[in-house]
Amino acid sequence: MEENRLARLAAERRQAGTLLDLTVSNPTRCGFDYPAALLEAFRDPRSLTYRPDPFGLPEARAAVAAYYRDRGMDATPDDLVLTASTSEAYSHLFRLLCDPGDRVHIPRPSYPLFDLLASVNDVRLEAYPLFYDHGWHLDLGALEASLDSRSRAILIVHPNNPTGSYLRPSDWEALQTLAARHELALIVDEVFFDYPLPEAPDYAPERVTERVMDPRSARALTVALNGLSKIAALPQMKLGWMLLSGPGHLVAEARARLEIINDTYLSVDTPVQWAAAALLDHRHHIQPQIRRRAAANLAHLDAALAAAEAQGLLQRLAVEGGWTAIVRLPRLHSDAEWAEALLERTGVLVHPGHFYDFSEEGHLVVSLIVPEDTFSAGIRHLTRFVAAAASL
Repeated sequence: MEENRLARLAAERRQAGTLLDLTVSNPTRCGFDYPAALLEAFRDPRSLTYRPDPFGLPEARAAVAAYYRDRGMDATPDDLVLTASTSEAYSHLFRLLCDPGDRVHIPRPSYPLFDLLASVNDVRLEAYPLFYDHGWHLDLGALEASLDSRSRAILIVHPNNPTGSYLRPSDWEALQTLAARHELALIVDEVFFDYPLPEAPDYAPERVTERVMDPRSARALTVALNGLSKIAALPQMKLGWMLLSGPGHLVAEARARLEIINDTYLSVDTPVQWAAAALLDHRHHIQPQIRRRAAANLAHLDAALAAAEAQGLLQRLAVEGGWTAIVRLPRLHSDAEWAEALLERTGVLVHPGHFYDFSEEGHLVVSLIVPEDTFSAGIRHLTRFVAAAASL
């Protein structure tokens, strides 16, 4: 309920006009081109008629199903449940799968929103580790050892935020086996799936998708989450969804119960549903811009880290997809102390690793969609500051 010191320092810098913010992840504030013609999608006169449907309008679900077919997947409108956002989808799933005090297993590091969503839904989170060894890996042994009688679901972020690591096919097979054996659900968060980076291996985007999302391959109840926020870079257009797959009887029961939950709120507004097809088509315009920006900023980061003053002090960890990069730095201070000192001395704002629940100190996280001039200037300040601090 209170701002921490980093937030207070950032507010002071922002008010003074001296902030170089390398944490911005709102694409609508990053200088991308959004054609004004996109607003024509909201002129559909059908929006003036209210047709409540607990799963979402069939036409909107058909538009989402077409997105998956473009990815080579076999998805139908009946596989989909629309929500106002992926955050709402998480809340509905926690209510569907868990009684108060039940457990959902999440990756560590991961996005801090999960803690808030779990707490407001009376659900306990149990972290399973991702470890780094020339790339990020899932510790399946630790995950299985953490399961108990209150476990209800395993959450997978594909690619993970902030590590940017895609799930490997072998891990997916193991997770399906594990979930089926323990009668757990799998929740697959794919909001950054469409943003592979140059280091993404051949297996990451297409082949894993077919195995992860194809209903024919799921042996446990599997619910994939996505939405317009990242696919079309339109976080203000509140439309998300759940794609259900797995054994028929489990999907049928989950769908029947989600119908009641969604019907209680009916939170997806009508205009965005009629505009869904056009908004999803907008991804072909915006995604290339974001991928180019992320790749360019990654190159700026690598060039700065290769500079003489940064050699041996800073390391950029491997990243396969998404909008963030992780910089590992000397453990002379805690992540919070590094981030606060950097902001106080140079005006550069980054996220400390503990924000994402890193298990060890020595990590800073930056956004790759920040405008290039801001990003490159901020990274130069970062490398010089760390080099100077390490030499003291």
